[in-house]
Amino acid sequence: MTTYLIKNVSVLGGEPRDLLVRDGQLHEPSGPAADVTIDATGLVALPGLVDLHTHLREPGREDAETVETGSRAAALGGYTAVCAMANTDPVADTAGVVEQVYRLGQAAGLVDVQPIGAVTVGLKGETLAELGAMAESAAKVTMFSDDGFCVNDPRLMRRALEYVKAFGGVIAQHAEEHRLTEGAQVHEGVQSAKLGLTGWPAVAEEAIIARDVLLTEHVGSRLHVCHVSTAGSVEVLRHAKARGVNVTAEVTPHHLLLTDVRACTYDPVNKVNPPLRTQSDVDALRAALAEGIIDAVATDHAPHAAEDKECEWSRARPGMLGLETALSITMQVLGNDWETIAERMSRTPARIAGLSEHGHDPLPGNPASFTLVDPAARWTVDPEALASLSRNTPYAGMELPGRVVATFLRGEATVLDGKATR
Repeated sequence: MTTYLIKNVSVLGGEPRDLLVRDGQLHEPSGPAADVTIDATGLVALPGLVDLHTHLREPGREDAETVETGSRAAALGGYTAVCAMANTDPVADTAGVVEQVYRLGQAAGLVDVQPIGAVTVGLKGETLAELGAMAESAAKVTMFSDDGFCVNDPRLMRRALEYVKAFGGVIAQHAEEHRLTEGAQVHEGVQSAKLGLTGWPAVAEEAIIARDVLLTEHVGSRLHVCHVSTAGSVEVLRHAKARGVNVTAEVTPHHLLLTDVRACTYDPVNKVNPPLRTQSDVDALRAALAEGIIDAVATDHAPHAAEDKECEWSRARPGMLGLETALSITMQVLGNDWETIAERMSRTPARIAGLSEHGHDPLPGNPASFTLVDPAARWTVDPEALASLSRNTPYAGMELPGRVVATFLRGEATVLDGKATR
């Protein structure tokens, strides 16, 4: 295994120091000369980022993304682990499918790919999937989600929470009361009225979160809320956490930056579920992230083939790319607050997903899974230059702060000089 001497790097914004990468671990520099020396003057070392919400599309939609291409995008974004959502074709609702995704991730070798299992068979919300079998599989699944669909039946949601409690699992809910969002195209508000499009009301998200918080408290289990998008949801979570309910939540980079005004162009690249909300929602989400009411930034990386996005708004599939831009967007929102960035994008997501090998600060004695970032760099998003197979980024042409220079996974360089090594 190649040894690396990283010179003059700032760990989480601290004073410059040298680090040695050897045998998958970080060490104080000593012994024989390293194989490769990296001058990291001006660079910041962060723990490898962990994404709780990634759509890799394989199996079934390899025209939009594969585990390999999504893994490459993740590594270029500073990630060392991603959690792959279950809405593939076939759905990841059995041990066989989650093991397939897990082994494809191992073969790619760029990030650790941790499958998320479906809560219900076929994501249909009718019958619980093989939660125990997926937990006991080689993939060791501990998170389950029907993301893209809400587990609407409260009895079924209660049973799922009870089931995963036995092995310390967590249910990740896509909070959407579908009876309030039928035909919805954008956030319900001023812009939907102007555009003449059916609105997606904030209460459709908030009502499900409130219900599930009560169910989680009753059962004594664990709940994770996907892609929180409204100010009202923040208040529900604040109240739940004050009562000691075991609930965590994530926010996407696009909900931290973009608003429903983007829909005025009718460009389907801005169509996402939940929809972009108002500036007051964005402000509340940013404050909640800084405070810790929202625990993590998760990309909801959702690649789509051209025919699913380059069409009229009503027919377009919802979703945006996120892996290669997430760190820069978070830096734009939080500034160079490296401690908070490390907590929200690495340590806490790793704990939520049960990924014990990840989320460790890049210091001697810890696993060498980390990323080096140039905080002074500025870069302009070029969709054609992204590693994903798809091009549906809402940030095209936007100049963003910070650039990932290198990423290491257990001592192996997956990105060097801003380029993937394989």
